[in-house]
Amino acid sequence: MHDLIAGRSSDPFAILGPHEGTLTAFLPGAAGVQAISPEGQVLTQLEQVDPAGVFAGPLATGTSYLLRIDWGGSLQETEDPYSFGPLLGEVDLYLLAEGRHRRLAECLGAQMMTIDDVPGVRFAVWAPNARRVSVVGDFNTWDGRRHPMRLRHDAGVWEIFIPRLAAGMRYKFEILGPNWEPLPLKADPVAAAAEPAPGTASIITAPGLPNWTDQTWQDQACARNRPGAPMSVYEVHVLSWRQADGGPLGWTELAAQLVPYVRYMGFTHVELMPIMVHPFGGSWGYQPLGQFAPIASMGSAGDFAAFVNACHEAGVGVILDWVPAHFPNDAHGLERFDGTALYEHADPREGLHKDWNTLIYNLGRNEVRGFMIASALHWIEHFHIDGLRVDAVASMLYRDYSRNPGEWVPNIHGGRENLESVAFLRELSSTLLECCPDALLIAEESTAWPGVTTPVSNDAPMALGFSSKWNMGWMHDTLRYMEVDPLYRRYHHSDLTFGMIYAYSERFVLPLSHDEVVHGKKSLLEKMPGDIWQKFANLRAYFGFMWTHPGQKLLFMGGEFAQAREWNHDISLDWHLLDDPAHRGMQSLVRDLNHLYRQQPSLHAMDDNPEGFAWMIDDDVAQSVFAFLRSSPGAQPVLVVCNLTPVPRLGYQVGVPAAGLWREVFNSDALAYGGSGMGNAGQAMAYTTPRHGQPAAIELTLPPLGTIILMPELAAS
Repeated sequence: MHDLIAGRSSDPFAILGPHEGTLTAFLPGAAGVQAISPEGQVLTQLEQVDPAGVFAGPLATGTSYLLRIDWGGSLQETEDPYSFGPLLGEVDLYLLAEGRHRRLAECLGAQMMTIDDVPGVRFAVWAPNARRVSVVGDFNTWDGRRHPMRLRHDAGVWEIFIPRLAAGMRYKFEILGPNWEPLPLKADPVAAAAEPAPGTASIITAPGLPNWTDQTWQDQACARNRPGAPMSVYEVHVLSWRQADGGPLGWTELAAQLVPYVRYMGFTHVELMPIMVHPFGGSWGYQPLGQFAPIASMGSAGDFAAFVNACHEAGVGVILDWVPAHFPNDAHGLERFDGTALYEHADPREGLHKDWNTLIYNLGRNEVRGFMIASALHWIEHFHIDGLRVDAVASMLYRDYSRNPGEWVPNIHGGRENLESVAFLRELSSTLLECCPDALLIAEESTAWPGVTTPVSNDAPMALGFSSKWNMGWMHDTLRYMEVDPLYRRYHHSDLTFGMIYAYSERFVLPLSHDEVVHGKKSLLEKMPGDIWQKFANLRAYFGFMWTHPGQKLLFMGGEFAQAREWNHDISLDWHLLDDPAHRGMQSLVRDLNHLYRQQPSLHAMDDNPEGFAWMIDDDVAQSVFAFLRSSPGAQPVLVVCNLTPVPRLGYQVGVPAAGLWREVFNSDALAYGGSGMGNAGQAMAYTTPRHGQPAAIELTLPPLGTIILMPELAAS
């Protein structure tokens, strides 16, 4: 009893509740306690046996009862949390320990449910090395003595059912570590909701989400996400896309404004930078603590679900950035959660990211691996997310990532590969393939790790099984080329052609992401050389090259209208720039490219097949001209020609596969986009003069700093 009063009892259920004809309750601050029948009749008056708040009295074994508690003038009648038996089933505990419980959001955390006809909340948390765990919150004056939990030894999980709690109440876990040391109050790792910063408490939420009306979208998922389907992604930081009254829009406002905008612009998907609970806004969400809950400042989980539903009804897919590589060391989070290195590695050579001052998940531990895979499934299954873009994969794959000699620990074979992370990523992709076969899994992986998008099999032990991978090399090479003054581009010609050497080694996404427009890197527009007209012309031509190059597309918000300044996560994009014809023209250009890309199979259907691409001209170094053909069986070919100097090229000949009339379906120098209007008046004739290995040739006017796209006239039929 002394340990119970001191808050040091590891087994409160052995003392509290009914035992061998005696009922014991620990209610600090209570003036009196009675046991009453469900009908309200007094069964026994409990005597105070210790001034700290221990009450006891006789009660026949098996008697149904409630506690009537006198709190010094106010009466509370409630069921006794310590009258309920074990809560989690043996299968749950087994799967938890094995790291194969795929529905952690329904097992751990705060679950509103009814047990023995009594409504309440079941709390459960994994903390195997703790000596005592209590749930504290608005319902018990944050007093850890009031609701100590039961330990299920087989899985290291603590549990308790507290009757009559309501949705919206705040809670945390009060934990005593292995040496009975008190830890900072911990937020629930599996919480369904959390209070807005600077608050750090978890929130009890009612189960269920609004009715889904996106079945048509779900039925089309297989065709929409197959290799070769068009995918043009609009990357968004939801807190700064557009703001009103000095603050970000909520999910309801974004459903009304962002969704129709993405649809109008022709993007197939919107990719949200991490919207999981994170304590520091300056991390842009890439230091998450709540891997199962959307940030509270945007609205409820139901509001987020409604936003996803609105996207699907508008024909827009939703991809979430998801971060299994690291987590922050905030005291209320996962760091030394039960007083030990539970989620992280104990050795800082394995468990600390020096670059970000964050901790690294110990993915070699069953429960941690299962925790993260359950998180991935939760977003896809519970919120109907179409896919996850996995952040910082390179940092997961190499034990010496951003570490000097002596600062890392080799694997069991003495190598630098992180075998535990490889196993985790393989299990992740295999699990998604089994449970959500239509879901996308996209890697941000900046090295040459082989087989990132190769299916997992015993024959490919290091393959990771992603759907696609960000092509960071293409991004860096082409941006480097575009930043060079056109006078000197002849010396960097291979920067634009090199990507085709490895374009089919993986399934790639061509990303122009948020990372390229922050921290002094300048906006896309300001990266371009020359005067203001040339800056716009360069960017328009670059977009034309990107949208026709093999690979799915990703563009960070603001790039579509040539935001002039670097992105600032604290303020809105500069939407007023659309009053300027040049910025409005850029927006129109991106919209037209999106629609052309989606409509023409030759621009996407053979993205992972080298037979869908052929250089016509890749060696005109002196004039910085590039020309290539995109093709697909059963579709009309597409000719793309880029002139990346400010000098117009007249009478420029390019080989084509067929003689006859070719339509100029896109010209980045069009007046409508803010260009000079130079081009081919909408069409050009090809004649049966073999050139560049083709049976015919077409003579073109190449506009300055321009990309033009042509298709044979037959495409109009």
